[in-house]
Amino acid sequence: MPSRSTDSPRPAKVLWLARLERRFHAWRERRARRRGLTPVVAAFPGYGGADWVRVLGRVMIVPPASRASRASYTGVRGWRSFAAVPIAHARVEVLIDGAAHEVTADAGGVVDVVVPARLEPGWQEFSVSVEGGEPITMRTFIVGAEVTFGVVSDVDDTVMVTALPRPLLAAWNSFVVNEHARQPVPGMAVLLERLATQHPGAPVIYLSTGAWNVAPTLRRFLRRHLFPAGAMLLTDWGPTHDRLFRSGRLHKQENLERLAREFPHVRWLLVGDDGQHDDALYTAFTIAHPDNVAGVAIRRLTPAEAVLAGGRTAVDDHSAASVPWVTGDDGAALMKKLAGVGLVSGR
Repeated sequence: MPSRSTDSPRPAKVLWLARLERRFHAWRERRARRRGLTPVVAAFPGYGGADWVRVLGRVMIVPPASRASRASYTGVRGWRSFAAVPIAHARVEVLIDGAAHEVTADAGGVVDVVVPARLEPGWQEFSVSVEGGEPITMRTFIVGAEVTFGVVSDVDDTVMVTALPRPLLAAWNSFVVNEHARQPVPGMAVLLERLATQHPGAPVIYLSTGAWNVAPTLRRFLRRHLFPAGAMLLTDWGPTHDRLFRSGRLHKQENLERLAREFPHVRWLLVGDDGQHDDALYTAFTIAHPDNVAGVAIRRLTPAEAVLAGGRTAVDDHSAASVPWVTGDDGAALMKKLAGVGLVSGR
């Protein structure tokens, strides 16, 4: 009697969906090019070290109504950002520090590459272009070798009030609401700005499970509500070779591990909330990398927010983490407690 297979058909189905998605985007690209449209690069703020820069962006063809200029993507809002056609494996020229580098986007049009460059610490600029088009300016934050402190912050329910069930959150934020309608978590902008001011040269990283498509809106939201400028590490939607949707938790975990490798001299303050996986994720990271964590600040959701977020995922025992661990309802409460452990001045 033949043995029954224990393999699940799900991976094969998911792989098929991933291929279907790529074919659909290829068809949309051909159609857009026949209409005379050409790609642009959406530039995302990145970061770098003493002799390298992590270049972040996305190559796509945007709807004509969204194109303020041939090279502009910053004005694309809401559903139009998702109507853009990602250009798979596009070749992008990066001109930085007087040297030209040709890099290649991934299957989703996302550019996430490291190029060699020696730039001064702080915010720096360089240019990128695609298919010989008009260059656009990218900004990157260079972390100095003497810097020992940085901030990694979640976005949804940590700096931005969402008040939506998780399954609907991304769709609503991406397709419907612009930055003028979104509300910041009270006190969080003041907290993050004070941390950045009191630690000169400290990098600020916004690590979110949001899709790259919402990056322009997120940048405008952060600027409008006076959050400190920072690099943005978002993710991509859609099926992969083994998942129907990309894992947001894995995205955060991998980027935290990467930051620990890239900046072994930096100790990070990890900021999140108790409605996603931040509490458990930060606990595990702190135990694995105690020398890379300055402390953890967790915003407590209101009971209503916790219900919409699918419950709380708080870890009751943080003793194994061996770093300052504070919780609070908003930025003011977190600042008071962080001041108590010496991570920020109350003034």
